[in-house]
Amino acid sequence: REEIMELLPGVNCGQCGYPGCGGAADALIAGAASPALCPPGGSVLARTLAVKLGRTLEIAADGPPLLAQIDESRCIGCAHCGKRCPTDAIIGAPKQIHAVFQEACMGCGLCVDVCPTECLQLHPQTPTFATWYWPKPMLAGV
Repeated sequence: REEIMELLPGVNCGQCGYPGCGGAADALIAGAASPALCPPGGSVLARTLAVKLGRTLEIAADGPPLLAQIDESRCIGCAHCGKRCPTDAIIGAPKQIHAVFQEACMGCGLCVDVCPTECLQLHPQTPTFATWYWPKPMLAGV
């Protein structure tokens, strides 16, 4: 279980349908969940979990990463989004306009679900020289 927990992001966002990464790890070990259950982990994590668990997996190519963006003209500063964000990527005090710290945003969409004014949306991150990175190669046997 510890090996699987180390691979999972550990943000307990619940997008997988389990109550946190611990529940997801237990479901993976029991064979009740697909290795592709973690949206924030993407295809790299899904492939790594499949190899670790000895399962086969076919997944489509990932799209660009999604990031939350706030329409400041519609933000009322309710702070629901900041309370829901598992990575504390939303900055702002109550009754003040909020902003997204993009380096911390993992694109889970939990903030979008709780926004009463629908000022939050997920948008694909356009790769730039500042945001693009070369993914680490998969290690043999991992």
